[in-house]
Formats: sequence, structure tokens, C-alpha cells
Amino acid sequence: VISSAMNFAVAQKIISENPCKAVALPKIEHKEMQTIPAEQLQAFLQEAKATGVYEMYYIELATGLRRGELLGLKWQDIDWKNGIIKVRRQVARVDGEIVEAPLKTKNSYRTVSIGADAIEVLKEQRKKVGREIEYVFPSPNGGPISPDSVLNMLHRVLERAGLPKIRFHDLRHTFATLALQNGVDIKTVSGMLGHFSAGFTLDTYAHVTTSAQKEAANTMGGVLRVAANS
Repeated sequence: VISSAMNFAVAQKIISENPCKAVALPKIEHKEMQTIPAEQLQAFLQEAKATGVYEMYYIELATGLRRGELLGLKWQDIDWKNGIIKVRRQVARVDGEIVEAPLKTKNSYRTVSIGADAIEVLKEQRKKVGREIEYVFPSPNGGPISPDSVLNMLHRVLERAGLPKIRFHDLRHTFATLALQNGVDIKTVSGMLGHFSAGFTLDTYAHVTTSAQKEAANTMGGVLRVAANS
């Protein structure tokens, strides 16, 4: 961005040369994506249930919400009749305080469909927290819960379940990976995640879609083999 501004300044003859030309940009470090494999989900959810945080992690795995979005959910955002969650805010730490904040992008403001099982889980959660509390996943005092505390909670659950430590964001990756592996189309997954384009989702989960394409190729090969030998 600065380099573009400097190029404009050169074109306007405000400066003679772009000082950004000699700058060596640092390499962007991409954190490795990790997921909970399908065969380990049972152990994870059982331990989450034993720890008393099953509902939170079940809804996360069922929707792929960002951590702040999940913590920002209020009961008014749940459309019980149509099975829809309205994502309207996030909870974040700002200057040391836990506050409500706007969402990341305009695409982040979205509706996410949930199934009958997720509805039942949310009903159980409402019984636990009480109707007078506005947040779906509140702190002990009824207000928004700290994003740091749910990460620490996640690591405790994983450790007790005998599973490798992952980031909270990797639960979002787990949702997307399992959805794609089980036949949900990329555009639907992209919309549920709140990505700005299906192309971005496709790039992010290329390893999953490549595997799916190989399966499709093998399937089509089988279909054509039968037709050719009939």
C-alpha cells in the first residue's frame, strides 16, 4: 500500500524516486492447518461432555463460526422454527477488556443453517444458562466470555481426551474439512464460513477438494468402464 502511494507521488513529481523499491518484505508465515479427524471426534466430544462444555464445541463443529462470532451469539440470534443462526457480532479483547465488536467483514454478517440435533443441543444449553442470560455461551457472571478462556478450555479437553493440541480456529477448519469430505459443495461451505468468495475457500481447502476430485475421477472411470464393456 505504501509503495503504491509512493509510485503515485513519483508520478505527481512530488518525490523523485520510490523509496520502497529497495525494501525486502518478510515472508508471510502461514500457520499449519490442523483438524480433528472424524475418528477422533467421539473422544473429543465425550471429554467435552464430561467437562461441561459439550454444547459450545458441538455448535462450533456444526457451524464453523469464528471464535469471536461463537462467543458473541445471543439467544435473539437463534431462529428456532427455521433452524437458523444469525451472525451479527463478535466478542473480542480490546485494550484488556472483553467487549462486543463489529464483525470482520461484510460477508461475516450472515445466516447459518443448523440441523435438528444442533437445535436440541442449544435447547439444553438454554436450560443450563437460564432464560435471563442473553449470551448463548456466557461467562460465570452472565456477560461475554473471554476468547482466551475458551482456548485454554479447549486445550484441557484435548489433553484429557489424549488428542494433540490445536488452535480454536482449527475447529473451524475441522467443520469445513468434514463438510467438504461429506459432499457439501464449496459455495455452500464458503457462505457458512463467511468467506468473501468461494475461490478463497477453494484455495484454503485445496487439499480436501483435490482428494474429492480423485474420488470423482475414479467413480467416473468405473461408470465409463461398465458402459464401454456393455
